[in-house]
Amino acid sequence: MGLAEVSTILWRERELLELLLFKLEEEQLVLTSGRTRWLTRATKEVEVVLGEIRRTELARAVEVDTAAAAFGLGPNPSLNKLADACPEPWSGLLREHRKAFLTLTAEITQLADLSRELLASGQQATRETLLSLTGESQTYTPHGSTSSSVPRARLMDEVL
Repeated sequence: MGLAEVSTILWRERELLELLLFKLEEEQLVLTSGRTRWLTRATKEVEVVLGEIRRTELARAVEVDTAAAAFGLGPNPSLNKLADACPEPWSGLLREHRKAFLTLTAEITQLADLSRELLASGQQATRETLLSLTGESQTYTPHGSTSSSVPRARLMDEVL
């Protein structure tokens, strides 16, 4: 057990983060296309990748602790601390992994935030549509809360 095992696990984590980024992008394409039929499947695929990332993170934590002990570091050191403690070429490789993780994490966070915004917008539009079909309407009070106004004629009643 050592730095070679740590590096192998870090490569696996990078691959999984790239896969997560891809799956989030797929999910976003489903959202923006309005074809919500596939949204549940896309979300499930994201959850599967997240589960695999969690398992890999656990394996990484164990291997990093083992490698850190060999260099006199305490448990759960950062990649920077581990890189500072070990010789080249491992030091440079660990720094490259860290840089890639920071980049991928920023991209994933940005994409996840945008997907949340799209979901919230879609939920609000669906809510407003359903309210209009039931004849209920909601307006905002001067304090920013919502209040039901007088029901309007139902769309279904008008059609019948």
